Amino acid sequence: MSSSASSLTQSINIEGMTCASCVGRVERVLAAVPGVDKVSVNLATESARVESSQPLDFALLAQAVDKAGYHATPELPPSDPAPAPPPPTLVHPTGGRAVLLAALLSLPLLLPMLLELAGVHWMLDGRVQMLLATPVQFWLGARFYRAGWLALRARSGNMDLLVALGTSAAYGLSVYQLFASASAMPHLYFEASAVVITLILLGKWLEARAKRQTTSAIRALQVLRPESARVRRGDQDVEVPIADVRPGELVVVRPGERVAADGEVVEGASHVDEALITGESLPVARHAGDRVTGGAINGEGLLLVRVTAVGAESTLARIIRLVEDAQAAKAPVQHLVDRVSAVFVPVVLVLAVLTFVAWWLATGDAERAIINAVAVMVIACPCALGLATPAAIMAGTGVAARYGILIKDAEALELAHRITTVAFDKTGTLTEGKPSLAALEPVGITEERLLQLAAAIQRGSEHALARAVTEAAAARGAAAPTAANVTALPGRGVAATVDGTRLILGSTRLMQEEGVALDALSARATALEQQGLTISWLAASNAPQPSQLLGLLAFGDRVKPQARAALQALRALHIQTILLTGDNQGSADAVGKELGIDRIVANMLPADKASTVAGLKTGDACIAMVGDGINDAPALAAADVGIAMSSGTDVAMHAAGITLMRGDPALVAAAISISRRSYSKIRQNLFWAFIYNLVGIPLAAFGLLNPMVAGAAMALSSVSVISNALLLRRWKPDHLKGQA
Repeated sequence: MSSSASSLTQSINIEGMTCASCVGRVERVLAAVPGVDKVSVNLATESARVESSQPLDFALLAQAVDKAGYHATPELPPSDPAPAPPPPTLVHPTGGRAVLLAALLSLPLLLPMLLELAGVHWMLDGRVQMLLATPVQFWLGARFYRAGWLALRARSGNMDLLVALGTSAAYGLSVYQLFASASAMPHLYFEASAVVITLILLGKWLEARAKRQTTSAIRALQVLRPESARVRRGDQDVEVPIADVRPGELVVVRPGERVAADGEVVEGASHVDEALITGESLPVARHAGDRVTGGAINGEGLLLVRVTAVGAESTLARIIRLVEDAQAAKAPVQHLVDRVSAVFVPVVLVLAVLTFVAWWLATGDAERAIINAVAVMVIACPCALGLATPAAIMAGTGVAARYGILIKDAEALELAHRITTVAFDKTGTLTEGKPSLAALEPVGITEERLLQLAAAIQRGSEHALARAVTEAAAARGAAAPTAANVTALPGRGVAATVDGTRLILGSTRLMQEEGVALDALSARATALEQQGLTISWLAASNAPQPSQLLGLLAFGDRVKPQARAALQALRALHIQTILLTGDNQGSADAVGKELGIDRIVANMLPADKASTVAGLKTGDACIAMVGDGINDAPALAAADVGIAMSSGTDVAMHAAGITLMRGDPALVAAAISISRRSYSKIRQNLFWAFIYNLVGIPLAAFGLLNPMVAGAAMALSSVSVISNALLLRRWKPDHLKGQA
């Protein structure tokens, strides 16, 4: 799904691409550069991602792109300002200025046709028509000649070549008729060539405006980057550029200001608005010890924050990278489009020639044959094909990010619509992940000693149960001795040496592996598990002496308030749910019964979770795994779609294709929902792009479309595809639809 960790990715901007054929040509020339392993070119973002195992010289990539007829520039870091575009000039008018000039010159040519509909017969002199059409054809339409020539020089074709050939044929025929015909007013087609160019320029301008809207999510995130920070140095608060802030420094955040960098609150209390980062609709309370994210808006209180990450390592920077990577990547369905686009222009040129020959032979009318061939070339539009998939992906990943759903790549977005089963981890995913110590049952020692030994083993661990033990020991004033040789036993527990004795603390499975007899507390443990509590056992295991049970600790963890609604939402989508947990069967059953989970599997090691997920992938089944811990990473990687909670570990997020920016299980159904909507838009766009060409080209070939209608249809096809994709921006998760 994502590139390997060992590969290097270089992003470059590509100028001059106009259609899917251009994408294929740029990909081919970049793939031929020595050292390039993988290339993905995106028409909607006008960019390329180049992967290699070793650093590549940008000059080599730029040279290859230039030879293909395009221009490559390196992608600027977000902190660098983009160079201002040169102001439009009369020499090379662009954008809306070019459209306006073309329209002013073309309208007098179109006016006689419009008056004809009203019964008024009037015609411009032929030489005046040529005078108006010539600047449109060769000045405002020069971009089509340049790009078409470069495509021909590269022994390829693109949309610009079709437009240049088609309009030149109509213009050339008109010039010939004007000077060679004996008639006082021969039939001229200057209006066709000029109006076609005008309409296509209009379509490209509208297309560019619409494409900018698909990247609005990225721009909204980039706006969140603070430019400066107020850093406390000594007894003074000094305002410095954000680039000068270092981890460990103290940053002062006043009410109403943006948090300058990721960090931990060391002083103060406030509410923080993280809506654009996590999708959380309401401000969240933050006190000393809580983490805050750079870019969030501070509320009513003054906060003193110790910086933990800045620059490229900040949460906001990583979010932007994930969204950019997803928008630049290609969905698997796009590969079909690429194969079609590779032969599209040559096939259209052959069809145009056949149309000319057939009409000439059938009617003997070369003029009509030329016009019908022109219509074939003008109506053919590889642009819509090239934009159909990336436009939907950009809009879908952008709106998902707005609600706290980060989709790492296009494949995850496409696959998620097929999910049939969602497997959940329990702790931190469906439960709050903040267990508290509920019971202590010692054997042969006091409760205080049991708690001291457990705290000694767990000191320094970030596991939720470990924090519960150390917090309980601190609250009771139980001083923990020093532990040595602390060793994590993944999925089972931990071992350490305390006061010369090897101790093991962990699950029932660990006790069974170590040969610890649990009979003394087995009945009590069963009763506690039936209450939904998680059991950990403490034992002394000093071989060759027999292992000795020292007691058990029981932990309670509340189910997240949103979990029940989240599971109901999945059932409404006809998705089966499974609970995969390393916890005991009693605790797992209690949570599963409360939430109505379809299937429950307990006492699982990380490898067991991964193998179970892999075993579910049979036939047409598509499996998603939702987790937040290191022990969930193998299962996340084994699933068709891994979904990680950002409240968990970086390892879990790296293994997942989708990251939920807040620990709300309701976002799982939302992620599947936006995937289904996005994939539906992709299919709609591809359907209309293919149907448009399959219907339009034959109509033009049979003489049922004049070139102006064909040009209008071509111009609007790309705009309609992007506009359809932009409807995704109105999507909202079901659980938020009642909110303002």
